[in-house]
Amino acid sequence: MIAHLEGKFTTITPTYVVLDVNGVGYEVHISLYTHLKIKDLKQGRLLTYLNIREDAHVLFGFFDELERNLFKHLISVNGVGPNTGRMILSSLTPSEIQLAISVGNIGALTAIKGVGPKSAQRLILELQDKLKRETIINESSGAGMGSVVRTEAMGALTMLGFSKAPAEREVDKQLRLNPTLTVEELIKLALKNL
Repeated sequence: MIAHLEGKFTTITPTYVVLDVNGVGYEVHISLYTHLKIKDLKQGRLLTYLNIREDAHVLFGFFDELERNLFKHLISVNGVGPNTGRMILSSLTPSEIQLAISVGNIGALTAIKGVGPKSAQRLILELQDKLKRETIINESSGAGMGSVVRTEAMGALTMLGFSKAPAEREVDKQLRLNPTLTVEELIKLALKNL
């Protein structure tokens, strides 16, 4: 498997890039999330996933490990293929997807093109425990604990319809007052003041 590619971006579009690696141009399909992160770069590195089908070998590229791991989880669910996985990652940020699945938010998932009620229920049923466990492991290892809590709280608040700027101010204020808040505690406190 090709784990990553590093080189010059010769083409960057919202759906794919061409990455020149030592004279070989690789077409790599990307999500809008990755596109937003790399759109102004001349060169860089993408983590990859190689999908092998009968009629094609297709490379999917990801800006970070969180997005690639989430993609692998999504396509492990029966009925969710790589293109649907990419559509999900293009519609919500990885932290918003994790949160929607972890709390069982079917509405957030069915709002994504190509994800119906049955697919949303299957995603929640099959991935909810896995994603909760990974979040707990990441938080307990101290790998950006504050940023994980902040990201998940922001994702929840924006999904609830609050504007990003006021929500960010409130979340940051609460974290300054008490940096050990859980996601749930942070959301509750922010909701009281928004």
